[in-house]
Amino acid sequence: MTLGLLTILASEAAEGGEGGTFASFAAAWNEGGWGMYPIAFFFVIGIAITVERLIVLFFSAAINKDGFLRGLKKHIYAGDLDKAINYVAGQKPTPLTNVIKSGLMNVPKGEEEVQAALDEASLRENPKLEARTGYLAMLGNAAMLAGLLGTVDGLIGSFKAVAHASPADRATILAGSIGEAMNCTRFGLIAAIPLLIFFSVLNGRTQSLINDINETSVSVLNLVVQNKDKFKNMSVPAQAED
Repeated sequence: MTLGLLTILASEAAEGGEGGTFASFAAAWNEGGWGMYPIAFFFVIGIAITVERLIVLFFSAAINKDGFLRGLKKHIYAGDLDKAINYVAGQKPTPLTNVIKSGLMNVPKGEEEVQAALDEASLRENPKLEARTGYLAMLGNAAMLAGLLGTVDGLIGSFKAVAHASPADRATILAGSIGEAMNCTRFGLIAAIPLLIFFSVLNGRTQSLINDINETSVSVLNLVVQNKDKFKNMSVPAQAED
């Protein structure tokens, strides 16, 4: 349940108590008509994607880039390629460490092979960071449009209903019907706004991680080129076969 929905429920609770809150929510849901169901569907799918992406981007794929690079520099400056590779392999497996490990394992083959390995690994790892985040914008827009469609459908029904009502009752019936139909738009916005916010946050985090990979790859390549004469063990590591 989003903060926006919680805010609405809280305000309704202040007016009518806990029982009145859920009764009002149920009444608004029923008044919204069929359009409420696609809104709920898009919202639930969006929240599921958001939770999965939050876990991946802020926990599974997160690593202290500066600390990782400091530790790696010690082994490269010492000219010990095996220790450098073992150091990277001993870190938490993330897209960043996977890319750097691929580059280091190709150091004996030359600078061009290191660059190619880094580029190939980046192309393999970056989509894992970008996966499914773009769907949040689509789901947010779909929820909002479903709310508008449900409202338009409700308004059409309302105008048809008052067509045969007496002139004295038309204004009252139409006002009540419009109020009911607008519930669909309200819930569509309640679902869409958080999903679009989540999309922006996750998209920014994804770009930050990709920038870290690109920056670290360039730094490691420069370190390898500058210190290639120091490496004592230039045979292709056994890990390169994995």
